[in-house]
Parts: sequence; structure tokens; C-alpha cells
Amino acid sequence: MGKLQEFDITFTNNKVVYGPGESMSGTVKIRTGNPLQYKAIKVNCQGSCGISNKLNDSSWAVEEQYFNSTLSVADKGTLAAGEHSFPFQFVIPVAVPTSFEGPFGKIVYRVKAVIDTPRFSKDYKAQKPFYLLNLLNLNEVPDIEQPSYAVTTKKFNYLLVKTGTLMLKARSDLRGYIPGQVIKLATEIHNKSGRDTGCVLASLIQKVTYKTKRPMFDLRTIAEVEGAGVKAGKHAEWREQIIVPPLPQSALAGCSLIEIEYFIQVSLKSPDAVVTLPIYIGNIAVNLSPSRTMPPTPVRSPADVASPGVTPSAPPAEDNPQERLCAGGLVNEEISTKSHSQQDPAFSHAPGAAIPPSHRQPNASAPLFCVSTGATIPFFTEGNVTPIPTSCSLILPPEYSSWEYPHEPPPTYEESCSTANSNFDSRP
Repeated sequence: MGKLQEFDITFTNNKVVYGPGESMSGTVKIRTGNPLQYKAIKVNCQGSCGISNKLNDSSWAVEEQYFNSTLSVADKGTLAAGEHSFPFQFVIPVAVPTSFEGPFGKIVYRVKAVIDTPRFSKDYKAQKPFYLLNLLNLNEVPDIEQPSYAVTTKKFNYLLVKTGTLMLKARSDLRGYIPGQVIKLATEIHNKSGRDTGCVLASLIQKVTYKTKRPMFDLRTIAEVEGAGVKAGKHAEWREQIIVPPLPQSALAGCSLIEIEYFIQVSLKSPDAVVTLPIYIGNIAVNLSPSRTMPPTPVRSPADVASPGVTPSAPPAEDNPQERLCAGGLVNEEISTKSHSQQDPAFSHAPGAAIPPSHRQPNASAPLFCVSTGATIPFFTEGNVTPIPTSCSLILPPEYSSWEYPHEPPPTYEESCSTANSNFDSRP
């Protein structure tokens, strides 16, 4: 740097995660080897969102700005050789969205310091990112504690002349979850045909919409569970669990360019049948009312949760038979689980071990936040502590499928609700 030996920005107490309306402060540190003339030393705090039409491209096609404040910490003068500190402070606006980083767009916040030097001299610049977390309280979402459910009936032909009917029902215990919670999924298949069905698959899917003139949709499978098929003429039930890994929240309040949605898709192969359960991912868990009865859940110690030998797909203890999904009559058999992506050792590794190329993070130098879904989002404990990684071997998601653009997006929450069979009930 020549005359400039150090030019750095530090935040008070090394805090890098802030909330809307908070005051953030820090210091610009400068060390020079020789006297340095300057016209002004300024500090800028900015938050913005940018969307690109190309993958991982920083040339934004559409942008929006949330705030842009500049503070002059020193006017025209000369910095003597040695160390200098210039404190700064900004107040973050209330209506700002949570930080987000995806393949086609980002919501970023940063502090930038500039030493404006006289004419023909080189200006010096330094910048440092920080992160915003605008909490999504699931209790503010209408009917969030109610189950999310869907049903479909499929008529199909087989053996050229024979006709069969299949009914597929699915239900989640809630409509909203936070990272670390367990999604309890109940699926029922009534095979009214003379042919066995193919396997049943339950997937937790993230849909990110980037709103440009030609909107782009990024779909990612977060977790998958596969169950066996159903024999001809049988009525079977499948109960499974999916652990919600660290994920960006469903709503980016204050952002009009990026929309995040989640849904559980339950599909059946041969014949093809699909139902979609829209859900929310938030930061504050659903506060269940005393009148809301939930199936009992086995109590696990922290050691059990951290153990790689834990079986996240273990079904919950049997609940009230009257609350079981039924397509008519009693359930004849239970569907066995064939595989669970959250158990697959291919998606876990010992600390320090080499990670297979197909599972490496795209940017190893990025902050150690949640990068498991291609998004950078802060998820650590409160207080002035050093950020820590949130992903662990138990909940690392599988390698995502490659989606060709463009493709048809999944239904929205409103579309899913309007197309659901109104006669479907969670009770027999």
C-alpha cells in the first residue's frame, strides 16, 4: 500500500449479525509509514439487492436499495506516520430484509471506508460485510398450527384393457417449522387396482423466485425419503420424519425481488401421482395452544441428536387411531422406508476429512454461515460471539439436481390450497 500499511474496518465486539432498527458501530483503523495527505475520510453503510440473468454473475439486471448512509469521520488534513482510529455509528432502518445469497441474486449489507486523497493521488478503499436477520415469527402466520394436507385420485390403465384407481393422501403435522425441528409426515395410499405401485417419495423442496422481466425459478431438493410401493388391492400408510436443516426463512420482508417458498412434495411412481404440501420455514417456532394435541415424540438427549448413528426417519410413537389418515376402512399395512437422504453416509464426513468434489461448497472462503442450500444466511447463537458453522453431518442435504431453465414452477401456496380436495379430512 506504499504509505498506507494498514486500512481496516472492525465492528464493536466483533459483532457481524444485526437486526432491523439496531445501532451498529465500529472503528476505521489506519496505520501509515509516512505522512499521508487527504481531502476527507468517509464511511458508508449500504444495503441492497441485485438480480442477474446469468448464474453467479455480479452484473445486476435489476437492483433495489434499502439504505445508503455516508458519514465523514475526518475532513481535509494530513495523517502523521503511525496508527489512527476513527469511530463510526449507523442506525439500521426497520424495514430491511434478511441477508441472502443465491445463484441469481443477493441481499447484501456492507460498510465501506474511503480515504479521499488530493488530485492525481490514489484513493484508498476498504470494506467489510455484515449480516441482517429479520426474524420471521411463525405465530404471525394465519392457521400455522393447523396441518397442511392434500389428496389426489389417479385413474390409470394397465395390461392394455384393465383400469385401476389410486388415492394418494399426505399430511404434515404443522404448516410452519424452524431449523432443527422435525416435520412429521403421514402418507396414505389406497391402491384399488390389480397392479403393485412403484415407490413413494417425500421431498422437502426449496423454491426461490428471482423477479426480473423474465422471472427465474431455482428449485432445490433439501431432503428426500423413499418408501416401498403398495401391493395390488392394498390400503397402506407411511409415516416418516424429516429434520429441517439450517435454511433461509420463507419470507424476505422488505425485498420485492427475491421470494423464498418451501413445500413438501409426495410423489408416487407407476402410476405417477403427486401432492404438494406448502409449509413455512421461520425463526420463531409455532407456539401450540393447550387445546392442540400433538402425537407424542420420543425424547432424545443432545448426545443422541449429535450422534451420526441417529435415525431421523424413525416414526413417532403411535398416536390416537382416530387421528390416522384413512381412505376408507382400516389401514391394511405399513409402508417400509427404503432410504433417507439425512441418513446417507455419503452426505456426511468426519471433521478434517477430505470432502468429495461433488459435495464441496462452491466458495470455501465464504463466511461460515448456512451455505448448504447455496444461500448465505446467519444462523448462530445470540450475543457477541464468533460465528460458527451451523451444518452438521446429520442434516447435510443431498447433492441437488440440475434444473434446466426455463421450467414450470411449482404451485404457490394459494394455488395449492384452492386445488386441494375440500372433502379431504384428516379423520376417517
